[in-house]
Amino acid sequence: MESKETALYAAFKTKDPRFDGHFFVGVRSTGIYCRPICRAKLPKPENCTYFSTAAEAEQEGFRPCLLCRPELAPGSAPVDATVSLAHQAARVLEENCGSIENLEDLAFSMGCSDRHLRRVFSAVYHVSPIQYLQTCRLLLAKNLLTDTRLSVLDVAMTSGFHSLRRFNDVFKNQYQLTPTALRKQSGNGEEIQRQDNITLTLGYRPPYGWKQLLSFLALRTIPGVEVVKNDAYFRTVRLTVRQKKTFYGWIRIENRPRKNVLQVTVSVSLLPVVPQVLSRIRHLFDLYCDPDVIYKSLSVMNALQPNLCVCGTRLPGCFDPFEMAVYAVLGQQISVKAAGTLAGRLAQTFGLVIETGIEGLTHAFPTPQDLLALDCPIEDTLGPLGISASKSKTILTLAKALKEGELSFHFNSEPHVVTAKLLDISGIGPWTAQYLAMRCLGWTDAFLYTDYGIKKALAPRTEQEILELADKWRPWRSYAAINIWNSL
Repeated sequence: MESKETALYAAFKTKDPRFDGHFFVGVRSTGIYCRPICRAKLPKPENCTYFSTAAEAEQEGFRPCLLCRPELAPGSAPVDATVSLAHQAARVLEENCGSIENLEDLAFSMGCSDRHLRRVFSAVYHVSPIQYLQTCRLLLAKNLLTDTRLSVLDVAMTSGFHSLRRFNDVFKNQYQLTPTALRKQSGNGEEIQRQDNITLTLGYRPPYGWKQLLSFLALRTIPGVEVVKNDAYFRTVRLTVRQKKTFYGWIRIENRPRKNVLQVTVSVSLLPVVPQVLSRIRHLFDLYCDPDVIYKSLSVMNALQPNLCVCGTRLPGCFDPFEMAVYAVLGQQISVKAAGTLAGRLAQTFGLVIETGIEGLTHAFPTPQDLLALDCPIEDTLGPLGISASKSKTILTLAKALKEGELSFHFNSEPHVVTAKLLDISGIGPWTAQYLAMRCLGWTDAFLYTDYGIKKALAPRTEQEILELADKWRPWRSYAAINIWNSL
C-alpha cells in the first residue's frame, strides 16, 4: 500500500495530465480534494489520501477544489469485462442524473438485479450507485454555477434536484457553503434570468487529435443538421426524455488545447436535457479515451509505415444513432459526399425545422417515428430524393427495429449482439455492421477489414492476412482503422 501511495504522490507531484481522471487526491489539512494536475501548492505526502473517483472523495467529506475543478476531469473507458458493468452503470447515472428515478429501473435496463449492481458498483467505485448519482448532480451543478450565469433555480432543476430547498441543503451539507457563495468565490458574475445559451467545458486527456477528428466529421456533415466552420463543430439537437417530452436546440463545440478541454455552448432551450447532451458530446468526441494506453498497444503499426499510428487519435462517435445508421446505409457503394447530399435531402424533407440563428443549421434529422408515420410505401416516398428502393426498405426496417426495441445502440449494448442483429437486416453487410458498432456503440475493437481504404493501405495483403495482422491490435482495432484512414 505504501509503495502505491508513493507512486500516486509522485504522479501528483509531476502534474502529468496522463493521470488526470485516474485518481483524485484528498488533502486532509484543507478538507479539499484535487485532480492530480492541480497547480495549487503541493501538500505534504502525509496529508494526502487517494481516491479512485470524485464520489469516493466526497463521501469521505472532502470538498472539490475551486482551482483544478474535479468536475472537469476526463472519465475512463476500460475494456476489462469484470468492471464493464460498473462503468456502464456510471455512464447511465451521469447521462440521466437529472431524470433517473430509482436503482431498480437502472438495474433492469442493464439486465441484472439491483443487489448485484450495488455489489459490483461498490467494488469498483467504493461508493454506492446512489452516492455516485448525488456526486454527479453536485458536480454538474458546480460546473453550471462556475461556468454559466444561470439562476440558482435553473441550476438546481438542470442538475436533477427537484426543489431549490433540497438543492441548497444538499449543497451546503456537502461543500460547507451555499451555491451563491460558491459562485462568488469562483469569480463568476451575477446570475442572468434570461440568456440565449450557456457555455460549459469538458475535460480530456492530451494529446488530442482535434484537427483530424474535426476533418473526419467535416467530411461527413449532413447539410442543414451539422456544420463545421471556424475550427468548430455545430449541430441541431432534438432529444426526447423518458417523460416523452421533446426538446430542441443547437450546440457548438470548440477545442481549448491550453486547458485540455472542449468548450461546449448549448442553447438555453436544451437546459432540461443538459446531462444527456453532455453525455452524447463525450461520446461523439471520445472524451473517455486514454491515448497513452492505446498508443502503447498500437505503436507496433509504425513498423508498417512511419507515423501510421499517431498518439492522440480519437474514435469518432455519434450524437444521434439513428441518424448515423441512416447515413451509413445511404453511403453504401457511393462516395461520402454523395451520402451527405442524400442525408441532407432526407433531413430537409422529413426533418423538423429549427430556428437556430446559425447559418447552415436549419433542421433536426427525422426520427424513426417520423419515417414510420409516412403514408406511402417507403420506396415511393424516398425515391424522389434519389434514394434507391433497397436502401429505403433497409432504412424503414432499421426504424421499426429501433422503435420497437428489437435493436438498441445504447452504449451498454453488447457489440456482438448488435452486429448480429444488424446483419439479419436485409441490406446491411459486415462493413456497415462493424462501422455502426464503432461509431454508435463506441466499440473499441471493431475492424472493417473489407474497407477499400484499409485494403489499399495494407496492400498487397489479402483480407485474411489483414485480419491476422489486425489481431495484434486488439482490443483497439477501431483506433487502428481510424489511424489508417487518417493516413490516406
